[in-house]
Amino acid sequence: MRIAILTSGGDAPGMNATIRAVTRTCIYEGIEVFGISGGYEGLIDAKFEKLVQSSVADIIQRGGTILSTSRSERFMTEEGLEKAINSLKIFEIDALIVLGGDGSLRGAKMLRDRGINVIGIPCSIDNDLAYTDFTIGFMTAVETVTEAISHIRDTTEAHCRANIVEVMGRECGDIALYSGVSSGAESIIVPEIPLDMNEIAEKAIMGKNRGKKHHIIIMAEGCGSAFDFAKEFEKFTGIDTRVTVLGYIQRGGAPSIFDRILASELGYLAVKEAKLGNSLALGFKDGIAIKMSFEEIFKIKKVFRHDLLDILKIVSI
Repeated sequence: MRIAILTSGGDAPGMNATIRAVTRTCIYEGIEVFGISGGYEGLIDAKFEKLVQSSVADIIQRGGTILSTSRSERFMTEEGLEKAINSLKIFEIDALIVLGGDGSLRGAKMLRDRGINVIGIPCSIDNDLAYTDFTIGFMTAVETVTEAISHIRDTTEAHCRANIVEVMGRECGDIALYSGVSSGAESIIVPEIPLDMNEIAEKAIMGKNRGKKHHIIIMAEGCGSAFDFAKEFEKFTGIDTRVTVLGYIQRGGAPSIFDRILASELGYLAVKEAKLGNSLALGFKDGIAIKMSFEEIFKIKKVFRHDLLDILKIVSI
């Protein structure tokens, strides 16, 4: 049997740990395993390389992906899809394992619909796949943001300022929400909740009147310009306000313990399911690994954790 693996879309900490788990499980099971360089672009161009034990040595702690990744417009065309399928046939691949987020797993479904055996593993810092509680890489991104805010708070307090911290999340505000709770931020701004400037400003003014020397607001990038918001916030409150855009620092770095364990578990299970000839997506729900059809995962709607937001509002007064 031959299994191939690729990483697609935005990179996420834990991708390398997943590649390691897939590769070593394949070797243990006597299965040939191939890495595809550059995601779906590499699949179209048949950039296959056989992986061996040493290929994945000392990568569990590394961010990024040793296979490299891309966002492929060609794959979304009929010609590109046919070339991708042909590449799998040329290399006699029995199953493909795809690591990525929403778009990547939709691509996996396209291949499945053409008769290719595919296993999808959710890897994304955005945590925007509704069927799984957590995607590989999300918790690491939250830890990165939380650590950064600890540094930002020090200088913000020293100058008695407010700081608007922009984090990733165009449509899903989970990074802002979870890092808001874990960092002790005063307020968050997320796509799922309408912006209420009066509420945020009043909270800051009340804090200032009590002698509070800092005010941290975490803003998901999908909510507009952090710089425009900062200007309005400063007008409302009279508090000197700065902006910090964390950017791509959120994608990098060593994966957290949680992400390493989740990556190892899902990578192992992916090989087991591929060996059975199954095509499905893996995930993590209520503390255990789950498997679900590609049809099901895209029908489920993402539910925002209003309970966590309520907790944040109470404990950050």
